[in-house]
Amino acid sequence: MQTSYNGIAVPTEGKAIEYSNGNFTVPDNPIIPYIEGDGTGRDIWKASQRVFDAAVEKAYGGKRKVYWFEVLAGEKAYRQTQNWLPEDTVKATVDFRVSIKGPLTTPVGGGIRSLNVALRQLMDLYQCVRPVKYYQGVPSPVKHPEKLDVVLFRENTEDIYAGIEFREGTPEAKQVIEFFNDTMLKGGKKKIRTDSGIGIKPISITGSKRLVRAAVQFAIANGRKTVTLVHKGNIQKFTEGAFREWGYEVATEEFRDQIVTERESWILGNLEQNPNLTAEENAALIEPGIEFAPKEFGDSVVAEVKDVIAKVGATHGNGKWKSKIMINDRIADSIFQQIIIRPSDYSVLATTNLNGDYISDAAAAQVGGLGIAPGANIGDGFACFEATHGTAPKYADLDVINPGSVMLSGVMMFDFLGWSEAARLIENSMEKTIQQKFVTYDFERQMQGATKVKTSEFASKMIENM
Repeated sequence: MQTSYNGIAVPTEGKAIEYSNGNFTVPDNPIIPYIEGDGTGRDIWKASQRVFDAAVEKAYGGKRKVYWFEVLAGEKAYRQTQNWLPEDTVKATVDFRVSIKGPLTTPVGGGIRSLNVALRQLMDLYQCVRPVKYYQGVPSPVKHPEKLDVVLFRENTEDIYAGIEFREGTPEAKQVIEFFNDTMLKGGKKKIRTDSGIGIKPISITGSKRLVRAAVQFAIANGRKTVTLVHKGNIQKFTEGAFREWGYEVATEEFRDQIVTERESWILGNLEQNPNLTAEENAALIEPGIEFAPKEFGDSVVAEVKDVIAKVGATHGNGKWKSKIMINDRIADSIFQQIIIRPSDYSVLATTNLNGDYISDAAAAQVGGLGIAPGANIGDGFACFEATHGTAPKYADLDVINPGSVMLSGVMMFDFLGWSEAARLIENSMEKTIQQKFVTYDFERQMQGATKVKTSEFASKMIENM
């Protein structure tokens, strides 16, 4: 481990967080790297760090302390090193394992496509975890925002975000198009237009299963009632559809005692209502209109019913399945309306990358927007917590932006470290401050009788409310 990174000395009073055999060991004086971020990130980070330090001090009375260590990325890094993401920054986030960051600019005109994506891929941070819940007093566009309390597990390294693209008109795009048209699609009706840009969407068994595994583990550890696999498998059968299939596989093979699938619950529930129900009758109940389907399909559903009863009838039957975690799936476009009209039916969502990007922002809009939407990127042995919004450069250094996204990402970080007392102080003081209508401009303009305050003033009031 180095004594400095990017020419910045490592705090000598702190210790590195360690990781072994799947577990983190957190000292009472951890060194935590931070990237303040670009644009408004500078104001947000200053306010958030004050709140973090105050919460730790109040919770532990000096027995614990975070030693913050700045690492460079984005505009500040480029000005000092002519590199948007210096190698030393990556080394530091790897060496110290847990870090936190503000929003970063995506460089214009070439170079790294996205610094956020680059950090995730370099450390294989395959879980993008986005909790979405309502804090009392926050203005919302829906009638009952308090009914939405979900945690999204978005796969973070594959799908469109793998970044495999070829610009229209380039030799590479031409070569890919010719290969598909002349070889893979030869003799068929489908053809790729020759003036197309090309993107490749990889979704693997490895990436899918480890993401769903993490989502189910979280649900078990936190008493969540459902895990919903979100996909577009009705159209993209071998990528999105495969994600769904592999998700069910990992859930049933690795967590059999703790989970029940939605279809299993239908089969077992039907049998409980009528113990004399035949497999054929049960199949007709879970697949209405089965009599009009091909015989092969009907036979497969009957076989499914018999298989479920044989495998989990004894362990999950007679109502025992009702205490298990429900594993179900929903089509991606459907989930947008589901979280609005039936929000309490959902608890944990496991999604492919692009779907998760859309859904997490849409869900955040129901409970106040990205200004207070936290996030984390987690891998095996590493975690980076981050603001989920952009840099808003026109508001940079004006001390006006809502710092809630970074602050609540800090709440996630402290919970991750096992410092739940500090996490609750931050969370509760933020809610209290908002209920007092002492808020930044984004909330003030939506709240009657509110006091508009600066970013720094909001932080000061939070500390007072602790």
